[in-house]
Amino acid sequence: MEHRIRGNEYRTTIVCVDSYDNDVLAGRFYNPSLSEGETFQSLTQFLVKMNQALDVINLPQAFSAARAFAPPSRGKTGSSPQTEAQEGALATFAVRVIFRQNASWQGSVTWLEEGREQSFRSVLELILMMDSALRGTEDNSGGGRPLLRHAQA
Repeated sequence: MEHRIRGNEYRTTIVCVDSYDNDVLAGRFYNPSLSEGETFQSLTQFLVKMNQALDVINLPQAFSAARAFAPPSRGKTGSSPQTEAQEGALATFAVRVIFRQNASWQGSVTWLEEGREQSFRSVLELILMMDSALRGTEDNSGGGRPLLRHAQA
């Protein structure tokens, strides 16, 4: 039986942010299912490529079919380890997608340089957390809590 179950390491993607000029995100991301890192030049490109990578490995499985104006494109797959440095010039995040429900992602994000971790309930929440880390700001609407809190040991 050739079909094998992938482990939890496939749920975590390392996101390396190399620039954030005028609120435009650029960098690379790595997942064990990819033979090499995927580059992105905008937030939209990051989200589309990351979702395509999740579709290819089917982990976590999407709970609803993706809708689009055009047929979906398929990403590439691979299994060899990455040789590039997995560290962003500005920041590095470990994004762990646990569920893909309600046409969004749920999971946790860890800001590796600061050792801060936070759960997210949607892609929008993930984006706001990454933005707050890149800007060095805190979420004042939650009683002054930082969007990314220090990870518990």
